[in-house]
Order: sequence, then C-alpha cells, then structure tokens
Amino acid sequence: MAGRSLALIRERPRLIVSLPQNDPELARAAMDGGADALKVHLNVTHDASGTRFGTLDEERNRLEDIIAIGLPVGIVPGVADSLPSRSDMDELARMGIDFFDLYDHDMPAWMTNFDAMTRTIAASDRTPLSAVAQVERLGFEMLEGAIIPHDGYGLPLSVADLMNYQQLRAATNLPIIVPTQRAIVPNDLPSLLQIGIDALMIGAIVTGRTPDSLRKTTSDFAEAISSYTA
Repeated sequence: MAGRSLALIRERPRLIVSLPQNDPELARAAMDGGADALKVHLNVTHDASGTRFGTLDEERNRLEDIIAIGLPVGIVPGVADSLPSRSDMDELARMGIDFFDLYDHDMPAWMTNFDAMTRTIAASDRTPLSAVAQVERLGFEMLEGAIIPHDGYGLPLSVADLMNYQQLRAATNLPIIVPTQRAIVPNDLPSLLQIGIDALMIGAIVTGRTPDSLRKTTSDFAEAISSYTA
C-alpha cells in the first residue's frame, strides 16, 4: 500500500537505503542493518554508483524480489531521455512500489496527479528556493534535497551545506530527505537532524557495493539516528 514511507517519516527521522544495484541480496543486507525503506532505479545510469539500471522488463524479477522483503520501496523510474510511460508507472504501483522520486527538471507534468504512489520531487543545485516553496501546492508529498553539484560528490559535509539544507527546511513544510551526495558520516547526523531533516538516504558514496559493507554502514547510521532520537 502506497504511503508507508511517508507515514514512517512523519513519525520520526528515518533511514532510507538507495541500493547501488537492484539486488535482493543488497536489499536484505540493508534490512538487516536497520533500514526503514529502500530505493531502486530504472532506465538510468546512476551518477554516484556508475551502475546502469535497465527497463522494467529487464529489472522486473529483481524488483519483485526486493519488494517481497517487506520494506517500503521507492523508485527513480527514469530520467529526461528515458522517462517511464503511464502504463509502466501503473504497473510499478500494482507491484507494490511505495513512492516515486524524480528530479524536478526530469519529471513530466502529468506525474503531479499520479497518486498511486507517494509523490516525491528532487530539488537539484539548479532549483531556486522560490520554486521549492511551490512544490507542496503542486501535490508533492516529500522533497529530496539533492542540491549538491556533481563536482562536489564525495566531499565532506560542510557548514555551507548545512546552511543550504536549512534554507530548504525554511522553504517548505514537506518532509525532507537528504541523500549522501556528500560523504556524510554518522557523526554528521546531529547537525542535520537539528535542522529538521526528516530522513537520510544513504547510497553508494557511503555504503559501498557489497552486502557486508552496506549492512555495516546501514547499521552505523541506524544506530546514530536511534541514539539521537532516544
């Protein structure tokens, strides 16, 4: 049922794991490490992981296995030159995908009314704050703050980043998900959570690509969130 991830995030800060591959073994490792939700991809070569994610037909069996694990699963269903069809989105919802997530400049306008999943929009470094203030009026339910320029991927989290996330927080009442475009570490979490960030989404830059590294990193972040909220 759609809306599970949104309901969880509204309760307290949560941990999402963006899988470096659509791999059920990695999904199980994330669950074992304490992830609250997962994110998968279709029709894209992911910048941070360098992985090519195939079409729905190519990825279907793996996605079904990941969904069957039981955690809420979100999806990046494509990018500007490989956007999903309405029928593919309908099928993903039937399969049990909980939320979709696309950059604002990639998302077709019709998705503002696609309510079979929780509607999540990603603000980039190109997105003006004045536009962030409008996303709730367009029907979106969560915001991903993917605002780090590509040439800044993998660098340490800075005070300037915190100031930019604080501006996002002030611009919208929507739950905000911060992805690990920076090399965020568990000790950074108090600074992010004090701002009012609602979820951290860890990906390949910090998790690595093996089940063992992903499980360990997920566990470290889950413990840090739990300690902060205790």
